[in-house]
Amino acid sequence: MEGTAGCEPPTTERLGTERLGVFGGTFDPPHIGHLAAAEVARYALNLDRVLFVVANVPWQKAPEQPVSAASDRLALVRAAVRHLEDCEASTLEIDRGGDSSTAETLTALAAEGRELFLIIGSDLAGSLDTWRHPDVIRSLATVAVVARLGSTGPGVAPPGWRWVAVEGPGIEVSSTHIRRWLAEGRALGSVLSRPVATEIERRGLYR
Repeated sequence: MEGTAGCEPPTTERLGTERLGVFGGTFDPPHIGHLAAAEVARYALNLDRVLFVVANVPWQKAPEQPVSAASDRLALVRAAVRHLEDCEASTLEIDRGGDSSTAETLTALAAEGRELFLIIGSDLAGSLDTWRHPDVIRSLATVAVVARLGSTGPGVAPPGWRWVAVEGPGIEVSSTHIRRWLAEGRALGSVLSRPVATEIERRGLYR
């Protein structure tokens, strides 16, 4: 874990409260970059668990950008984390329905007395103030900013946020590229785990 000037790194001392990583996303599809980011954050921050929170309707996506059905994306995430230690797929936003809201998700999880860490990529850190209800997010979670390969800096959260920089896994791959490559019929064993690739094939996705 690497603290950055101006941020407040969380304590790693165990106080009996669950330290929960919250990793939200569209996961269309989940790839090894997602899995590696969750793993490095879990290790660096001494987290008890990481929840992969599958977005129901990702409001950040452009209206013209197609998104796979939530049920398909959830099945892929479940396949991805099945054998990943202390990582779980969460249906919280799918069960709630409508547009996904990080603020609502964190509110629900915080109500059960957990210490929350919102895991994001460094490319998103600077945009946190533009998210829906940023004041709620800011009050409920420490933001774990995972550095992405090729980024010009560690990714800096706006003033007033509790955040900590986490050294990234050095993997740069995007779901957008993966969907295009799958449509072209490429073999993607290097960027997709075998269980995810098998589930994609079984469901006939991205072809």
